[in-house]
Amino acid sequence: MSLLGIDLGTSGVKAGVFNLDGACIAQAYREYDMLHPQPGWSELDSSNVWKITCEVIAEAVAQAGNDPVTALSIGSFGEAVVPVSKGRKILDNSILCVDDRGQEHIDRLLADFGHEVFYAINPNLLGPNYSMPKILWLKEHRPEVYDAADLFLHWADFIAFMLGAEPTTNNSHANRTLLFDLKKNDWSDELLAWSVIDREKLAPVVPGGTVTGTVSNAMAEQLGLPKGVKVVAGGHDQCCNALGCGGVSAGRAVYGMGSFDCITPIYNMPSDLQEMCRNNLNVEHHLVPDLFVSFHYNQAGLLVKWFRDTFTDGSVSYSQLDREMPAEPSRLLVLPHFDTPPHHTPDTAGVIVGLRTSTKRGEILKAIQEGTAFYFLEGMDALKNLGLGASEYIASGGGAQSDAGLQLRSDILGVPVVRPVITEAGLLGAAMNAGIATGVLQNPEAAAELFVRHERLFEPDEKRHAFYREKHALYKQLQPSLQPVLKTL
Repeated sequence: MSLLGIDLGTSGVKAGVFNLDGACIAQAYREYDMLHPQPGWSELDSSNVWKITCEVIAEAVAQAGNDPVTALSIGSFGEAVVPVSKGRKILDNSILCVDDRGQEHIDRLLADFGHEVFYAINPNLLGPNYSMPKILWLKEHRPEVYDAADLFLHWADFIAFMLGAEPTTNNSHANRTLLFDLKKNDWSDELLAWSVIDREKLAPVVPGGTVTGTVSNAMAEQLGLPKGVKVVAGGHDQCCNALGCGGVSAGRAVYGMGSFDCITPIYNMPSDLQEMCRNNLNVEHHLVPDLFVSFHYNQAGLLVKWFRDTFTDGSVSYSQLDREMPAEPSRLLVLPHFDTPPHHTPDTAGVIVGLRTSTKRGEILKAIQEGTAFYFLEGMDALKNLGLGASEYIASGGGAQSDAGLQLRSDILGVPVVRPVITEAGLLGAAMNAGIATGVLQNPEAAAELFVRHERLFEPDEKRHAFYREKHALYKQLQPSLQPVLKTL
């Protein structure tokens, strides 16, 4: 008996099979590329990603051999939705959060509600990255797609639906639409009325961890699964990461390292939502009942992939590039505002400062990672002021395999970073979610005790931390100093 976790990211999809001894017995992965039909546009080919997802599931299931899967769950990146018919026909590409389209609808929402009134319903920081502005863009510019779509499903829910489950939307992803009422734990009548998005095009909201059906016989045969595999509503990938890192109680925090770096503190429902708003923190349901999470994130992993694809011929591994990074701090400064600047600041872009003809590519890579870590320091101070700080971070995702990357983050943040034995915590969290929902695992605490083990602790070097604090002061000057030039560009 085993559990299948699926983790669908912006640049690739993984599937992992876990037995009830807490071991990963099979794993598969495939990458795919973003499409950029026009400057500022970023999409995924929905049909191609679905095809690749099926291949990855089939490969992992075949590797698992005679240990049959009984249940599965899916975690995926937030915001982006797939337009699909009730007959499971894919109707168009999926517009990603880093896509520029839809800002005009955010401006209109802000003018009509004001941020504080809106935040009291849906506690998110307003920007064009969410689902609602993308759906409204489709309604205006591709009405044939909007009209034909019976449902707009987030990727985790879309994969579940395509496998045979009933169409639903898990509550952590529903929150990323800007159409969700956090306290009601359901769609907001007020925000839906304002948006003029047809309610029936949004699936019913269920908590993550709800059984929503079984894999269809046809899909089971295609993927090599036994009949009757339960499909469990998953969640936002960072919520799955948190569960897979053992984040099952308030006071824990996770440092996810995938396409995006994301710091995720876990806490009880805040008593003062507006204080969270003033500190630029969102609030979202965790996969664990009665717990909530916030996200500080930037596109660190995507920048490393961009670096690899731009500065190599593609044959150089990430581990090789890691070895090229200097041991000491770089002499460069990087503003990591390539596609997702902080709080959706307009008129900015990525910047690399300090280049010389003696600069090696390893130093550029280290500076990119330093810049993405500098980005988090002010947010960490806000979390501490709200009592949501953590004494250590549990690292997860593909980036957590890098010793150099984890040490760099510990040095900059000034707190220990723990690498668990299973760093693909998104996969593990999705599998744990499937087991908890179907009664194979007793509860989140028991699941964490069984599955989550620590491998290594990275502690900050005091000298490097002090140096990085001084360098951070320079980093903070970059965007304001360069704003006139960036705006013109």
